[in-house]
Amino acid sequence: MAVVKDFETKHFPTWCPGCGNFGIWTTLKQALVKAGLDPHEVLIVFGIGCSGNETNFLHGYGFHGLHGRALPIAHGAKMARRNVKVVVVGGDGDGYGEGLSHFIHTIRGNPELTYIVHDNQVYGLTKGQASPTSEKGYKSSSTPAGVIEKPINPLSLALAAEATFVSQGFSGNAAHLTDLIVKALAHPGFSLVNVLQPCVTFNHHNTFQWFYRRVYDLAKEGYTP
Repeated sequence: MAVVKDFETKHFPTWCPGCGNFGIWTTLKQALVKAGLDPHEVLIVFGIGCSGNETNFLHGYGFHGLHGRALPIAHGAKMARRNVKVVVVGGDGDGYGEGLSHFIHTIRGNPELTYIVHDNQVYGLTKGQASPTSEKGYKSSSTPAGVIEKPINPLSLALAAEATFVSQGFSGNAAHLTDLIVKALAHPGFSLVNVLQPCVTFNHHNTFQWFYRRVYDLAKEGYTP
């Protein structure tokens, strides 16, 4: 049976110190182990962005796709190799900007894919432009006067498209996020795990401290979907 170290490579992440990606990277490895998977049983398809660099830091079959095109690649791979667990990793810009149409239509098909989205409300790799999930008024290099549109709500979009597994976690809560990913991996259909995380370099509004004051567990609040 695999251990966390089996999913590591000789390369250590080059993300900015304090980046929320570290928490997601750690919990994904833990979740794969808890799900009883070995590296040769997993294919991880990555989009473009800081999250896509994870392809160098996770041991297993991997494919680094084009911007916004990770989902159709993963869907095709799953159709070809149904016995392989297919995970898709991307960012909010990659998945909800360039890849939004693929997001909706993949949900329609309901393939057995687990989609983990690093949602930091900014395009980090290209140095801080506003993304589809940036808050209204957010100022960036691409929106110096502030974002004028309301942000996309990926959970509402997924629910409206009748996704069969919709969840959201926080990179600062490893235990909860690991549990979400384990459940998503076990789901016999398309599963979305949207992960709220800070970008410590370009998004100085949605910080760890900002999230800690606002993030809570819906299940503990007695919420019934």
